[in-house]
Amino acid sequence: MKKPIIDTKADSINKFKQWLISEEREVGTIEKYMRDISEFFGWLENKAISKDKVLLYKEHLLKKAYKPATVNSILAAINTYCRFAGLNIRIKYLRIQRRTFQEENRSLRKDEYERLIFAAEKSGKSRLSLLIETIGATGIRVSEVKYITVEALNAGRAEISLKGKIRTILLPGKLCRKLLKYAKKQKIAFGEIFITKSGKGISRKQIWSEMKSLCKKAGVQASKVFPHNLRHLFARVYYKATRDIVKLADLLGHSSVETTRIYLISTGEEHTRQLEMLGLVH
Repeated sequence: MKKPIIDTKADSINKFKQWLISEEREVGTIEKYMRDISEFFGWLENKAISKDKVLLYKEHLLKKAYKPATVNSILAAINTYCRFAGLNIRIKYLRIQRRTFQEENRSLRKDEYERLIFAAEKSGKSRLSLLIETIGATGIRVSEVKYITVEALNAGRAEISLKGKIRTILLPGKLCRKLLKYAKKQKIAFGEIFITKSGKGISRKQIWSEMKSLCKKAGVQASKVFPHNLRHLFARVYYKATRDIVKLADLLGHSSVETTRIYLISTGEEHTRQLEMLGLVH
């Protein structure tokens, strides 16, 4: 790859952002990489990027007591930037043993999901209520909400295009009827269902913020309430009903079943209950 001409730190970050967009990275990934690279440049001050400097930054992150997974996510941003800039630098990630259970305060239960929907309805937030239900019932990414259109609802399926791949997801009939009724009430005759008053698609940031506003009323821990957790809930409920991880991987748009397995990690409480059932303590 030809190394781009970079004049300033700001210019470099902007060119990196445009490159990520051209690579069709998800909006959330781009936003995170921008934050991580900006902080890295701030730490570097005006020094040139080198492997030694990146290794020192890795040590700096560890001293700040970042979680290993967080350190690896920051290194991923830096490694990607180095690839973009034509720098022959790639830092190894921390080795993390695969977890066998998920923290209880991160796992959204089905009853909590239902309480969030109910809280949104009681607050008069029908769009938010239906949005939560749509992500929960289909397992789509928050960046894929734009593919839920009047046309898709009439067809009973949505064609989702991401990273050069197209997958078709079937939409439950009951969900289609509810969303079409909402569209008619909102005078949405075509295109995206989840739009703002100005007619633009609702942003990831707005969805996140609106969901967080329901926590207190729904009685659900804020640490459990974010769009991607609805996708995890869909995965667990679907797998429990079908035990078909290959089909689930296709539905979620995963290229590897190993990624899907991460979604199916049980909570610590469930893990403890399974150990108790072994009957090996007398």
